This record gives sequence, C-alpha cells and structure tokens, in this order.
Amino acid sequence: MRDEAASMPTARKRGRPTDAERSQRRDDILDAAVRLFLAGGFEQVTLDDIAPEAHVTKRTIYAYFGDRTEIFLAAVERLRDRTLRPPARGKDLNDLAAEIVFTLHSDEAVGLHRLMIAESRRFPELARRFYEDGPRGYIAALSEHLGTPDAAQAEALFALLLGERHRQRLLGLLPAPTRPAAAAHARDAIERLVGQAEGNDE
Repeated sequence: MRDEAASMPTARKRGRPTDAERSQRRDDILDAAVRLFLAGGFEQVTLDDIAPEAHVTKRTIYAYFGDRTEIFLAAVERLRDRTLRPPARGKDLNDLAAEIVFTLHSDEAVGLHRLMIAESRRFPELARRFYEDGPRGYIAALSEHLGTPDAAQAEALFALLLGERHRQRLLGLLPAPTRPAAAAHARDAIERLVGQAEGNDE
C-alpha cells in the first residue's frame, strides 16, 4: 500500500520575488498612492491609507520607499523616467517633445502638479525636490537634444511645450490631449522656438 503522505502534492515554497514581481508591486503602491493623493491631498493621506489600497503591508511600503514624501517623489520620477526612456531606435527632438507634452498634460501629471501647487507653501522642500525630479529633468533632456550648453533655450522650449494649454488643463478647462494632438502641439512649439531664434539673429 502506497504511503498516503508520499502521494499528496507538496506545497511549492515561495521564493524571493522576481525583478518583474518587485517592479509590479512598486507600481501597484505608486498607483494606489497617486489615487489617494489626488482624491484627498498630500497631508491627509497616510501609509495606513496606502497599504490596504495597494494590498500590501506598511512594512512593504517602508522597504520600497520609506515615507510619504518619497512615495510622492517616486511617482513624479516614474512619469519622468517613462517619458525620457529611449526606445530601441532612439528619439529625435520632435519625438521627445511630443512625449513630454503627452505626459505632462495627462490626468496623472496634471493632478500631481495641482497637488504640488496646493501643498508647496506647507512643504517647501517637497516643492524643491518636485522641481528637480520633474521639470528640471525634462529641461536637461531637451537641452541634450538641442545640442547646446545654454539652458535658456531648453527652458524656453519647455515653457512652450506647456504653454496656455497646460494652464487650461490645470484649471480643468481642457481634456488630456491625444497622441496626435500632443505631437501637433510639440511641432508648433519647436517651430515657434526656431522662429524666435531666427528673429533674434536678424
């Protein structure tokens, strides 16, 4: 007679999470935190709120990020990194500019921007790091593609990529752009920058 215990299936031991699983868990935490931040504000949201929303423990959040400030900044960095991450064939200036418009005019980016404006006086250090981890990174990427050490030109292009439409997005007067609309906005901004540069050379 066969040993019943030997015939029973053995439970598979859970090993350490793979890189893909860790990346997905990180995204789940950020997605949950962003939803709560945008719904309730930065100061009102705690790790006790984020943990059940992300289906993780507070210890897991501490292991991945630390405190609430680092979670907020990680969400800003994730937007930037996804935008500036080059595809296999690389991006030219038009492609990069279009991607920046599409990202920074998105619902998530606009929501984080509104939140930062509302909280900047109470959390000035968070505002400073928001600028360094967000806008400053986009400007640096534009400067690299423009091939000039003069940051003023990249800053001017970045301002055009946001422009009046971004102000209207912050006020909730316009919907997020489609990719074709973002590309058209980017082309117009680059043409205006070139026109301004040619006018200054005359």
